[in-house]
Amino acid sequence: MNQFLGREKELIGLKELLRKKTSSLVVLRGRRRIGKSTLAEEFAKSFPKHYTFTGLPLSKNPNAKAQYKEFRRQMTEQGIPSYDSTDWGDLFSILAKHTQREQVLIVLDEITWMGSKDPDFLGKLKIAWDLYFKKNPKLILILSGSNSAWIEKNILSSTGFMGRVSYRILLKELPLRICNKFWGAKKDLVSSYEKFKILALTGGVPRYLEEVLLDMTAEENISRLGFSNSGILFTEFDNIFSDLFNGRHQKYLSIVKCLANGRASLNQLAKKLKKLKGGDLSSSLKALEESGFLTRDHVWHIKNGQVSKLSQYRLCDNYLRFYLKYIEPNKNKIENQTFKGLPSSWLSIMGLQFENLVLNNLDRIISLLNIPANEITAASPYLQTQTKNRKKCQIDLLIQTKFNQLYICEIKFAKDMLGSDVIKEVQKKIDLLEYPKGFSCRPVLIHVNGVNDILLEKEYFSHIIDFSDLLQD
Repeated sequence: MNQFLGREKELIGLKELLRKKTSSLVVLRGRRRIGKSTLAEEFAKSFPKHYTFTGLPLSKNPNAKAQYKEFRRQMTEQGIPSYDSTDWGDLFSILAKHTQREQVLIVLDEITWMGSKDPDFLGKLKIAWDLYFKKNPKLILILSGSNSAWIEKNILSSTGFMGRVSYRILLKELPLRICNKFWGAKKDLVSSYEKFKILALTGGVPRYLEEVLLDMTAEENISRLGFSNSGILFTEFDNIFSDLFNGRHQKYLSIVKCLANGRASLNQLAKKLKKLKGGDLSSSLKALEESGFLTRDHVWHIKNGQVSKLSQYRLCDNYLRFYLKYIEPNKNKIENQTFKGLPSSWLSIMGLQFENLVLNNLDRIISLLNIPANEITAASPYLQTQTKNRKKCQIDLLIQTKFNQLYICEIKFAKDMLGSDVIKEVQKKIDLLEYPKGFSCRPVLIHVNGVNDILLEKEYFSHIIDFSDLLQD
């Protein structure tokens, strides 16, 4: 059984719908394996009766008729008799009559698979909601899917569903403090560095963390999950793109591969991919961003806080980068079972992986810095471009407050304890950074494997945050 960890806020929001005197339509989205089905299953425990229907994966090339037949089969399996028809409206009508009175939950899981092959599917669903489902004040219908861009375009931004959605949920990776609970009774016995090595591969994706065997080392788990032809993380990459984007997955893959080595602007991506900046490239970036694989970090003007036109895209999904850098190059050997252990250089991307984990837990960083959320005007990786009068400067994380405080955060991975050399690196960035008079700079160090006494004695950093701090409640 899947563990239900975290998601308390989302579950509370769903349960509040039970207090309404009218029906509710809910949209639940998030990347594959992020816990959408688990959340729906946990919520279903609040109902005397519930029904779940799941679409067929598009990678199997099912047509609209196959989706329809599978829906009918699942109806019959759950005790709802149906008759042979090729009309979604008929099925929705039967389902609505079966759920017209009592308190009931209906979940349409992976609705993108279910309805993308039939241009009339969503129209029939909208009609069924208006004419039948919403007439039961105790009914809640959840539309769930991994293709957030499709859901945004066809449901959330659609005039057909406008004003009908009661609650929207976008599931993101679990916070590190929740990830720590996957180690159970052993969470205080396993070092934060050991956990970091696992999280550098899995990120905060709960389904991946469920596969970790706690009596194995990080290296043993990573080898078993990613470098074995039977490991879930060996086959997962192809499933993500074939299931999510079907026949159009190659254009998304090319973008992800470009970003595997670090950030890039739209101009840089267009140049590397030999594509125009607008149109298809922009829409593909938006789809990857909506699906939780990319993050777009906007640059702002420190002087007035206004967001500039400059931004950079970042691959924020740790699994995708790890796969592309280490698993894919060894794919043939892994399939033939001639690859043993881990690649010798697998720790070389830990800096990028650590940075992702920190940035994905920005709220925890802000809390540890004791900055009230309402005082923050901007918080993001920061890029100062080079001009005739200034040099380029890249800051891992810059937090600006309305009281003219700048927190210059250095996110530093090292295999051993950090020494005072890191002070010179951070001070160089501060010297290059252009900011108005009257602003204060507070250097912050975020690290994994500790700092030595010499660095501490310098008292240079206003705050030093250990990775273990991010794992604590």
